[in-house]
Amino acid sequence: MNEAKLHEFMGKIVTDMGGAWMMAMVLIGDELGFYKAMGDGKATTAEVLAERCGCHPRLVREWLDANVASVSRGYHRRLPASAGASDGARE
Repeated sequence: MNEAKLHEFMGKIVTDMGGAWMMAMVLIGDELGFYKAMGDGKATTAEVLAERCGCHPRLVREWLDANVASVSRGYHRRLPASAGASDGARE
């Protein structure tokens, strides 16, 4: 068995699983109204977002942390500066 190919394959599986997990996080965020509540583009906290959406602050923080982790792992698509993304998501 080629160990290098196995490790490469396993890396792809883990990356795909992470991407699938983030799709679930996107659906949850949409369903709970997080994106609409953050639509003004202003900085907010988990506590404020939780109050706006009627959710528990700890669970909102977990959702936000998952989104930050996905950015650092590259699961999201980087938008060009002309797309109007916030500075953190621009190429």
